[in-house]
Amino acid sequence: MIPPASLIPLRLKETVVSLLPFLKRKDAPQAPIHANAEVEAFLNDYSIEVMPRTAEKVVDFTQLLPAGTRVYIAHIEGTPIEDMVATAARLNADGYNVMPHFPARIIKDRATLADWIARYQGEADVKQGLLLAGGVTAPHGDFSDSMQLMETGLFDQAGFTRIHVAGHPEGNRDIDTDGSRLRVDEALRWKNDFQSRTDADMAIATQFCFEAQPIIEWADSLKHAGITLPIHIGIAGPAKLQTMIKFAIACGVGPSLRVLQKRAADVTKLLLPYEPEEVVTALAAHKAANPDFNVTNVHFFPLGGIKTNATWAMTHGGASAAPANPQENIA
Repeated sequence: MIPPASLIPLRLKETVVSLLPFLKRKDAPQAPIHANAEVEAFLNDYSIEVMPRTAEKVVDFTQLLPAGTRVYIAHIEGTPIEDMVATAARLNADGYNVMPHFPARIIKDRATLADWIARYQGEADVKQGLLLAGGVTAPHGDFSDSMQLMETGLFDQAGFTRIHVAGHPEGNRDIDTDGSRLRVDEALRWKNDFQSRTDADMAIATQFCFEAQPIIEWADSLKHAGITLPIHIGIAGPAKLQTMIKFAIACGVGPSLRVLQKRAADVTKLLLPYEPEEVVTALAAHKAANPDFNVTNVHFFPLGGIKTNATWAMTHGGASAAPANPQENIA
């Protein structure tokens, strides 16, 4: 879901440059935080996103992730399909539910899509996928959006049991250039209607943002619009503040970027990395008070590293985040 640097708005580039002088201090250790029941429940069955090159750095996923965790594999432009499939096969062998990305704009044609599906199924027993437009501006072939991928019928024919589609709580300026959510929400309504024509379970997996209230308001607005797809909310895992700002700008994070800007201006917080405790705790409390809240799962973007993210989840998620093969010390 990360667009190329050329798409980063100049104004936001200037924002991060203005913050850089604050970002050179060393991180200080943070006192351990004990899990609370609401957060533990909210993190149950969380998912996480990897890339082939980041997955290579993990010696043993079973020491980090709970058994059966859904692991998305991001397909960035230029990544060979062979690397994607090999990563999927490894994760599947470790007992994880693998969900590769299918970015429409880098898939040349129907035959290429069919080949990818066949490879994933034949070599890695993949039965689920995240369908999205992708981060490139110009399509490489016949497809420009995820709806066209869905309309091929190839996922149904292959017996995929789960299809996720992208969501943008703060909009997507690549789609709605005026800053509204008109076209994005229209696409979600189409995808919501599509679920009645497929046997696969469907859900919305969102881009990350940093404030709970806008997420709650966006989720409520979808419910009021009759969109019944459950939401797997994107949460940025712990990372250095400079890293977090870089990814937030590259991914087109909207108004909630102010959370990072405010943090960068607070000298007392510059010694600590960004952690998602505040947004996760607020969403967990809202879910506990409103059990029908349509955010059903957390999806982590491990911007500071898979191990760092998994460790944070273990600390805050208690039993919900216990790894399949726990170790006494994973530090």
